[in-house]
Amino acid sequence: MICHIEEQQLRGVNIICDFDGTIALEDVTDSLLERFAHPSWVHIEEQWLAGKFGSRECMARQISLIEANCRELDRYLDTVEIDSAFPSFVEACERSGNIALNVVSDGIDYAVKRVLANHALARLRVQANALIALPGHRYRLEFPHAAADCGIQAGTCKCAIARSDFRASPRPPTTILIGDGTSDFCVSSRADFVFAKDRLLAHCQANAIPHLPFDSFSDIEHELAQVVRGSHRSTRSVHHPMETPSDA
Repeated sequence: MICHIEEQQLRGVNIICDFDGTIALEDVTDSLLERFAHPSWVHIEEQWLAGKFGSRECMARQISLIEANCRELDRYLDTVEIDSAFPSFVEACERSGNIALNVVSDGIDYAVKRVLANHALARLRVQANALIALPGHRYRLEFPHAAADCGIQAGTCKCAIARSDFRASPRPPTTILIGDGTSDFCVSSRADFVFAKDRLLAHCQANAIPHLPFDSFSDIEHELAQVVRGSHRSTRSVHHPMETPSDA
């Protein structure tokens, strides 16, 4: 269990945790679009999947199609369920005193924070795209965590966030990624280890990225101690500093 890991082994452990489909049991951004956006958001999604533009432009276009007041948004967000084992995982990380747990999402900050607050987790650090309310119950996105050199043109560049945390630490941290989707692909190759499911799991398998599959955060809590000790990192014998997307 996490709380049994020795302090020296845990020094500098940095966890980057996705939200949609990972902490939340559904893709909250897609659910908001399905409920409140003009149906043309699906065509924008298809264009993004075809590689015509990056996820930042995709999200900006889609969010501009939402028309709903805050009460309507909240009414839906207050129904969103999270992995029932996630609060216990958070508490275990906090007890360790040596694990930095960061919720990093290419989704919407308002949605992520509202859902976490509903589950008594408002204290968690969240980095995501900023939702800005406009007149007429419309919205736009701002991208405080974008990076000009992001290879996938994401709204929230997870590689840049991981790189920043790496440089801010006096010792190179062990970087662990928890995720499920395409927004996690790039940073997965730069992390020391990945807990993966769904599309991210297939990506890790296809690219020989050190990983373990998970269904719930209870699986991660059970395995994290051994991962930090290095028992699951035998395929990567040398620690590689976090690269920029242009280095890859």
